[in-house]
Amino acid sequence: MIYNWMQVPSPIGNLTLVSNQDRLAAILWEVERPGRVRLGEMRHTPNDAMLSDVDLQLRQYFAGERRQFDIELAFVGTDFQRDVWHALLAIPFGETRTYSQIAHEIGNPTAMRAVGAANGRNPISIIAPCHRVIGADGTLTGFAGGLPAKEYLLTLEGVPMKRSIVMQQQTLF
Repeated sequence: MIYNWMQVPSPIGNLTLVSNQDRLAAILWEVERPGRVRLGEMRHTPNDAMLSDVDLQLRQYFAGERRQFDIELAFVGTDFQRDVWHALLAIPFGETRTYSQIAHEIGNPTAMRAVGAANGRNPISIIAPCHRVIGADGTLTGFAGGLPAKEYLLTLEGVPMKRSIVMQQQTLF
Protein backbone atom coordinates (compact mmCIF):
# COMPACT_ATOMS: atom_id res chain seq x y z
CA MET A 1 0.00 0.00 0.00
CA ILE A 2 1.22 3.47 -0.85
CA TYR A 3 0.50 6.20 1.70
CA ASN A 4 -0.15 9.81 0.74
CA TRP A 5 1.36 12.59 2.82
CA MET A 6 1.44 16.34 3.10
CA GLN A 7 3.06 18.65 5.62
CA VAL A 8 1.12 21.43 7.36
CA PRO A 9 2.16 24.16 9.79
CA SER A 10 0.71 24.28 13.30
CA PRO A 11 1.36 26.24 16.49
CA ILE A 12 3.36 23.25 17.76
CA GLY A 13 5.52 22.74 14.69
CA ASN A 14 5.08 21.25 11.26
CA LEU A 15 2.90 18.15 11.18
CA THR A 16 3.01 15.47 8.50
CA LEU A 17 -0.44 14.12 7.70
CA VAL A 18 -0.53 10.62 6.22
CA SER A 19 -3.47 8.79 4.63
CA ASN A 20 -4.02 5.35 3.23
CA GLN A 21 -6.43 6.29 0.46
CA ASP A 22 -9.53 7.65 2.21
CA ARG A 23 -8.60 7.37 5.92
CA LEU A 24 -6.09 9.13 8.13
CA ALA A 25 -3.23 6.78 9.04
CA ALA A 26 -0.87 9.10 10.93
CA ILE A 27 -0.01 12.57 12.15
CA LEU A 28 3.75 12.71 12.49
CA TRP A 29 5.74 15.28 14.46
CA GLU A 30 8.60 17.43 13.28
CA VAL A 31 10.67 15.73 16.01
CA GLU A 32 9.41 12.25 15.11
CA ARG A 33 11.42 9.34 16.52
CA PRO A 34 12.39 6.99 13.67
CA GLY A 35 10.32 3.80 13.69
CA ARG A 36 7.71 5.04 16.20
CA VAL A 37 5.04 4.71 13.51
CA ARG A 38 5.61 2.11 10.83
CA LEU A 39 4.31 3.01 7.42
CA GLY A 40 4.94 1.69 3.95
CA GLU A 41 5.94 3.55 0.82
CA MET A 42 4.90 7.19 0.92
CA ARG A 43 4.00 9.62 -1.88
CA HIS A 44 3.96 13.42 -1.40
CA THR A 45 0.46 14.64 -2.31
CA PRO A 46 0.11 18.28 -1.25
CA ASN A 47 -3.37 18.61 -2.81
CA ASP A 48 -4.94 15.45 -1.38
CA ALA A 49 -8.60 16.28 -0.60
CA MET A 50 -8.83 14.03 2.45
CA LEU A 51 -5.61 15.36 3.97
CA SER A 52 -6.70 18.92 3.19
CA ASP A 53 -9.86 18.26 5.23
CA VAL A 54 -7.71 17.00 8.11
CA ASP A 55 -5.62 20.18 7.84
CA LEU A 56 -8.78 22.32 7.96
CA GLN A 57 -10.11 20.50 11.03
CA LEU A 58 -6.74 20.81 12.79
CA ARG A 59 -6.63 24.56 12.04
CA GLN A 60 -10.15 24.88 13.48
CA TYR A 61 -9.04 22.97 16.59
CA PHE A 62 -5.99 25.19 17.08
CA ALA A 63 -8.19 28.29 16.62
CA GLY A 64 -10.51 27.07 19.39
CA GLU A 65 -13.36 26.48 16.93
CA ARG A 66 -13.46 22.66 17.04
CA ARG A 67 -13.66 20.22 19.94
CA GLN A 68 -14.27 17.00 18.02
CA PHE A 69 -12.91 15.68 14.75
CA ASP A 70 -14.93 14.13 11.96
CA ILE A 71 -12.28 12.05 10.21
CA GLU A 72 -12.16 8.38 9.23
CA LEU A 73 -9.16 6.77 10.95
CA ALA A 74 -7.00 3.84 9.91
CA PHE A 75 -5.30 2.51 13.05
CA VAL A 76 -2.66 -0.09 12.27
CA GLY A 77 -1.34 -1.94 15.30
CA THR A 78 -1.92 -4.88 17.59
CA ASP A 79 -5.35 -5.59 19.05
CA PHE A 80 -4.15 -4.23 22.40
CA GLN A 81 -2.80 -1.04 20.82
CA ARG A 82 -6.04 -0.47 18.91
CA ASP A 83 -8.01 -0.97 22.14
CA VAL A 84 -5.91 1.73 23.81
CA TRP A 85 -6.19 4.09 20.84
CA HIS A 86 -9.97 3.67 20.71
CA ALA A 87 -10.11 4.41 24.45
CA LEU A 88 -8.25 7.66 23.74
CA LEU A 89 -11.02 8.68 21.34
CA ALA A 90 -13.51 8.48 24.24
CA ILE A 91 -11.66 11.06 26.37
CA PRO A 92 -13.68 14.28 26.07
CA PHE A 93 -12.14 17.59 25.05
CA GLY A 94 -10.72 19.35 28.11
CA GLU A 95 -10.50 16.22 30.27
CA THR A 96 -7.65 13.88 31.12
CA ARG A 97 -7.24 10.25 32.09
CA THR A 98 -4.39 8.37 33.73
CA TYR A 99 -2.70 5.29 32.32
CA SER A 100 -4.39 3.29 35.08
CA GLN A 101 -7.83 4.59 34.11
CA ILE A 102 -7.24 3.63 30.48
CA ALA A 103 -6.06 0.16 31.57
CA HIS A 104 -9.29 -0.28 33.55
CA GLU A 105 -11.40 1.02 30.66
CA ILE A 106 -10.01 -1.58 28.27
CA GLY A 107 -10.52 -4.37 30.81
CA ASN A 108 -6.86 -4.94 31.66
CA PRO A 109 -6.35 -3.12 34.99
CA THR A 110 -2.75 -4.22 35.54
CA ALA A 111 -1.51 -3.10 32.13
CA MET A 112 -0.62 0.51 32.95
CA ARG A 113 2.89 0.25 31.47
CA ALA A 114 1.61 -1.48 28.35
CA VAL A 115 -1.00 1.27 28.01
CA GLY A 116 1.85 3.80 28.24
CA ALA A 117 3.79 1.98 25.53
CA ALA A 118 0.73 1.82 23.25
CA ASN A 119 0.00 5.48 23.96
CA GLY A 120 3.56 6.32 22.90
CA ARG A 121 3.03 4.54 19.57
CA ASN A 122 -0.31 6.23 18.84
CA PRO A 123 0.03 7.06 15.15
CA ILE A 124 -2.75 9.67 15.09
CA SER A 125 -1.74 12.17 17.77
CA ILE A 126 -4.05 15.09 18.57
CA ILE A 127 -7.09 13.47 16.92
CA ALA A 128 -6.67 10.30 19.01
CA PRO A 129 -5.81 12.50 21.99
CA CYS A 130 -2.88 10.78 23.69
CA HIS A 131 -1.97 14.22 25.05
CA ARG A 132 -4.95 13.83 27.43
CA VAL A 133 -3.25 10.95 29.26
CA ILE A 134 -1.24 12.08 32.28
CA GLY A 135 0.58 10.56 35.21
CA ALA A 136 -1.33 9.39 38.29
CA ASP A 137 0.00 12.39 40.24
CA GLY A 138 -1.28 14.82 37.60
CA THR A 139 2.08 15.51 35.98
CA LEU A 140 2.74 15.51 32.29
CA THR A 141 4.52 12.40 31.14
CA GLY A 142 6.11 11.33 27.86
CA PHE A 143 4.71 12.56 24.57
CA ALA A 144 5.95 11.90 21.04
CA GLY A 145 5.64 15.60 20.17
CA GLY A 146 7.52 16.66 23.30
CA LEU A 147 6.22 17.87 26.66
CA PRO A 148 5.93 21.53 25.57
CA ALA A 149 3.53 20.42 22.79
CA LYS A 150 1.55 18.31 25.24
CA GLU A 151 1.28 21.24 27.62
CA TYR A 152 0.22 23.52 24.75
CA LEU A 153 -2.57 21.14 23.70
CA LEU A 154 -3.87 20.71 27.25
CA THR A 155 -3.76 24.47 27.84
CA LEU A 156 -5.60 25.03 24.55
CA GLU A 157 -8.32 22.69 25.84
CA GLY A 158 -8.52 24.51 29.17
CA VAL A 159 -7.25 21.63 31.27
CA PRO A 160 -6.33 22.91 34.71
CA MET A 161 -2.82 21.78 35.55
CA LYS A 162 -0.58 21.88 38.53
CA ARG A 163 2.48 23.97 37.92
CA SER A 164 3.58 22.40 34.69
CA ILE A 165 6.47 20.01 34.41
CA VAL A 166 7.85 22.23 31.65
CA MET A 167 7.95 25.19 34.04
CA GLN A 168 9.45 23.00 36.75
CA GLN A 169 12.26 21.96 34.43
CA GLN A 170 12.96 25.57 33.44
CA THR A 171 13.33 26.68 37.05
CA LEU A 172 16.00 24.03 37.69
CA PHE A 173 18.51 25.77 35.42
